[in-house]
Amino acid sequence: MWSYFHAWKAGKLDIPGFVREAKRAGADGVELLDFFYKDADTERPLIREALEETGLPVPIFSVGQNFAKTDPAAREAELQKIRRGVDEAGLFGAGVIRVFAGDVAEGITFDQARGWIVEGLAEASKYAAQHGKKLALENHGSLAGRGDQVLGLIQDVRSLSGVDALGANPDTGNFILVNQASHEAVAQVAPYANMVHFKDFVREPEGHEGFAYQALDGSRFVGTAVGEGQVDLGQCIANLKNAGFDGWLSVEYEGEEDPFTAVPRSIQNARRFLD
Repeated sequence: MWSYFHAWKAGKLDIPGFVREAKRAGADGVELLDFFYKDADTERPLIREALEETGLPVPIFSVGQNFAKTDPAAREAELQKIRRGVDEAGLFGAGVIRVFAGDVAEGITFDQARGWIVEGLAEASKYAAQHGKKLALENHGSLAGRGDQVLGLIQDVRSLSGVDALGANPDTGNFILVNQASHEAVAQVAPYANMVHFKDFVREPEGHEGFAYQALDGSRFVGTAVGEGQVDLGQCIANLKNAGFDGWLSVEYEGEEDPFTAVPRSIQNARRFLD
């Protein structure tokens, strides 16, 4: 649903509306996010109605948390976000919960933050395993942006928790923002992938005045429809297949074009890569 963030923010789309739009756009399923809830108790029945109407499954439920916080109570609150996400996933039949790690902030060292992230994700992994769910860590930010960073966190969390609930959510676009070739990073984490965010970026055009993401080296990128940017998505797919991945590709569009035209085209383009 993040692909429709601007439409949601403008009041053009709620969660049930997104489900129906995803069906129209040609999706086989939907990824829901806790971010978009306004009143979960009121919205859940309406979401279920839209899911029944469209016949679309919910294979993924996503949460956004940050364990890089000095206050133990604040870290516990972040852990609760994942636990609630696991519970919510159970209500919709989702088997995978997308999670984040966290990022370095003022007054926090890299090693401190990483330690808290491992501890938090280990506890979350135990809860997910108890409920028969998998977690998927997205490459996002500077602590878990590169493939080797994601891989290291997954291995340490599995070792500490004693369960293999935590895997990867390789986001094919985000790797560019840490100046790593996406297909190379995907190859690193593909054996651990529980889901994939299928996303594309292009270098910011000259004279562009809209929003752009800035990579670590200062270069700037803008979102584009899947298959219309510079990510080697074909090689990403090949690397995933070579690792035996057969899970969900979740199209994530972050460009400035109207998502009501860009997302259907992204889905069509994604199918061509699969073919």
